[in-house]
Amino acid sequence: MSVTVVLVSHGGARWLPAVLDGIRQQTRTPDRVVAVDTGSRDDSLALLTAALGADAIRTAGRQTSFAEAVDLGLALADETGPAQASEWVWLLHDDAKPAPDALDALLAAAEADPGADILGPKLREWPSLRRLLEVGVTLSATGRRETGLERGEYDQGQHDDVRRVLAVNTAGMLVRRRTLDELGGFERALPIFGNDIDFGWRAAAAGRATLVVPQAVVFHAEAAHRGSRRTSLTGRHTHYQERRAALFTLLANSPTRTLPLRIVRLALGTLLRVLGFLLVRSVGEALDELAALVSLYSRPGQVIAARRARRPLATTDAREVAPLLAPWWLPYRHGLDVVSDLAAAASNQAQDVAERRRAVAAAQAPPPVTSPAGRRPAAHGDQDDQDDFPPDTGLLQRFLTDPVALGVAGFVLAVLVGTRQAWGTVSGGALAAVPAGAADWWRLYTEHWHPLALGSDVPAPPSLAPLALLASVVGGPATAVSLVLVGAVPAALWGAWRLLRVVGRFLVPGGMPRWLLAAGATTYALVPVVAGAWGEGRLGQVVVAATLPWLVHASLGFADPERDRRWRAAWRTGLLLALATAFGPALFFFWLLATLAVLGLGLAFSRALVTDRSVYGPLLVAPAVAPVLLAPWWLPMLLVGRPGGLLLDPGRLPVSPADLDNLLLGRLDGAGAPLWWAVPLVVVAVLALAPRLSRTPALVGWAAALIAAVTALLVALPTVTVAGADLHPSAAALIPVVQGALVVAAVSGGFAVVRSGWFAGDGWPHRLVVLPVTLALVVPAAGVLWFASGDHGSLGDDEVSDIPAYMGQSSELGAEHGVLVVRGDVESGLTYLVRRGDGDTVGEAEVLALTPADDGFSETLRTLVSRPTPETVSELAARGVEYVVLPAPADGRLAAQLDATVGLDQASAENRATRAWKVDEPPAADAVAGPGSTLRTVLLVLQLLAVVVIAVLCGPTWREKRR
Repeated sequence: MSVTVVLVSHGGARWLPAVLDGIRQQTRTPDRVVAVDTGSRDDSLALLTAALGADAIRTAGRQTSFAEAVDLGLALADETGPAQASEWVWLLHDDAKPAPDALDALLAAAEADPGADILGPKLREWPSLRRLLEVGVTLSATGRRETGLERGEYDQGQHDDVRRVLAVNTAGMLVRRRTLDELGGFERALPIFGNDIDFGWRAAAAGRATLVVPQAVVFHAEAAHRGSRRTSLTGRHTHYQERRAALFTLLANSPTRTLPLRIVRLALGTLLRVLGFLLVRSVGEALDELAALVSLYSRPGQVIAARRARRPLATTDAREVAPLLAPWWLPYRHGLDVVSDLAAAASNQAQDVAERRRAVAAAQAPPPVTSPAGRRPAAHGDQDDQDDFPPDTGLLQRFLTDPVALGVAGFVLAVLVGTRQAWGTVSGGALAAVPAGAADWWRLYTEHWHPLALGSDVPAPPSLAPLALLASVVGGPATAVSLVLVGAVPAALWGAWRLLRVVGRFLVPGGMPRWLLAAGATTYALVPVVAGAWGEGRLGQVVVAATLPWLVHASLGFADPERDRRWRAAWRTGLLLALATAFGPALFFFWLLATLAVLGLGLAFSRALVTDRSVYGPLLVAPAVAPVLLAPWWLPMLLVGRPGGLLLDPGRLPVSPADLDNLLLGRLDGAGAPLWWAVPLVVVAVLALAPRLSRTPALVGWAAALIAAVTALLVALPTVTVAGADLHPSAAALIPVVQGALVVAAVSGGFAVVRSGWFAGDGWPHRLVVLPVTLALVVPAAGVLWFASGDHGSLGDDEVSDIPAYMGQSSELGAEHGVLVVRGDVESGLTYLVRRGDGDTVGEAEVLALTPADDGFSETLRTLVSRPTPETVSELAARGVEYVVLPAPADGRLAAQLDATVGLDQASAENRATRAWKVDEPPAADAVAGPGSTLRTVLLVLQLLAVVVIAVLCGPTWREKRR
């Protein structure tokens, strides 16, 4: 069997010497070797001339495609070789070095299977030599090149079976000359990429077999694919050329019956891929994707001509070729893999900060001292993070024999028992009822004028947006609120565990023992429960407690030695800070003061470091993100003259403020667990200042607590008019901050005791901490047992409505069907409210509390209860009042007055002590209609764009993997 080698070269001088040596070292010497150089500007032509001679080389221009270069090489072989044409053609690239027995193995496989027309080797990565690149190749329905290999898979003989495939790479392809001529050679419309799959697909359609022969090995540098070599055919847009080639191959070779669906699917899939690349900040790849689609679809003549040329050669039914293509489900698996990779990268961005900083320090430090046995001494705590189970131990067996896992699982189970009040529709305390659907929340959040009571332009609270988004995903507001209340403690537990693990690794390389992490994480997770926030329905404090450890964990990225990671940490921190601020505005002011304190200390002790823009920039960006994302809330609040509303937590108002002792002991107005739960934590946090190991985290924790106290004092200074009364804003959202800081200090102090031995510490500071630490370890168990033992607080208490049921049903017909509820008596004074729809729900309660009284309607009501006239009743109808209700016990004189009022007809009520009247005149349809706002629309659009942009910026940078 005669063999002609066709070597195509283009600027490959760095690989050519090894490639030429590989050809010379073949155990089966080829009959002739020709080379085609396409305008190389390095020493490639000289190397080829020295090795093969000038007669065996043909030169061409830099725009010569791979297909044209192969044709030139075959023509040269025919001119210079013997009269009888070669039976086989072996194609090689200038960056593909064959193993010495590669050609011999290919020919042996061809002799063993006379029906094989195309054979290809196993490709390994050059220069690693062991990593697999391809063992045959195919194409997915989305145009992805599929090799069937895991990423970075090494060759261990696991793919060494000779088998039929769709295509093999042209780097090392052995093809019958007759087959090459009958199929018309390689596709001229594919300049450099995709020739192998297109040729293999055409060959399969023509009934020709393609085999991969893993016994033949070729080492391939993939210079063009990896971008290490730029050519005039690819320029700087390698991805564009690869994607265009894939789309062309699919459209040119697909069966006619599937072509329309294929065209639509590729267009929609490309748009989805563009969006995906933009979301991971790969703008270049996104533009290449779109450009490839537009380039091909705008010139369909190429595809039409290619399909016309293939039609006479296709002798095999397309269903026989289909098994050689990638399975239909493979693109979906790749999509899930990408999502999981991105999720893992996003969640792990901050947890290895300590390791990276330690690696940078180690690179600048002298070699570590080793033991006489040549091993580095292990740090205490390393062993705690190691598995004590044999490798073949099952997951269930490991779980059942792991005390920490069992303890945490028991804790979560007890918490689920304690949160039974929150299962299903829940309200009570500071938590108002939820609306019927997520659309009600979206409407309330997006509209400028709210048809509530007598109408209001007070903006909806910012917490409504994440709640509405969650409700849209999980199936309704009731499910969303229940999910938040039930999942807050487990979310806080998970976040605190991650945070404490990083803190421990900052202290020692091995980190803290797992049981200590569990104790600290469970102690913090119970903060909203034992503080009384959960039982009182204070959704803001519950969400802040669940979000805070994730926020602090993200901010640890500010200490990362890599500049890019510091900026990503800034965006992540800013996004989480905006979410936490939406539920606890006081947290933003705490973060701002803490940032200024850090910058001030940095200027005082390390001015050169802090003045680096990549250091102070992320610190300032993080608190700047929250005002941008929350602009639809705070800017309208200032414009309507209610700046005090920026300091109020979401929920029913008014609420009593949190004093400094509430912050320190983690209690709200005497609610929550007994004080014995809080005292050990405070004591251990104070004593943690004594041991040297825990002194730094303890100082940081107490500094954070001090800043939180100062913030609480500042937040409580102004007075805000809420529901007609003046009150001081509450800083209850800072309770998780103080308690979390104490947990960090206490756990660090406990670790100092554990690390040095319970009773063999370094003197009195150690012994001073032992007893309080021991007591503090009991805190989580006692707290969760207290919580699971019964109902605590007013959450879940059913509210008795003063309004008859039929009036409530009528009020839901439209905003104009309002119900005027008047309470009190003439002697002591009267209060009123106008109910519309299904009552004051989450979001509406906050709007109404900050809406100032309507002086005009108040005057109408005074006239109604003193000197009613028909005009007064008409004014009620004009303001959208259909019913008037005096809840039990109704004032007799006032009821008699209304009975005698012309235009008011007596209406029935379930409670005899409740009196009701119906306004005889129909209510005006536009009674509570209000103006729209272009500014509101602009702010919402900008907020949406800002969320998308910041979410992209805070995610990990992604580039399409180059093998």
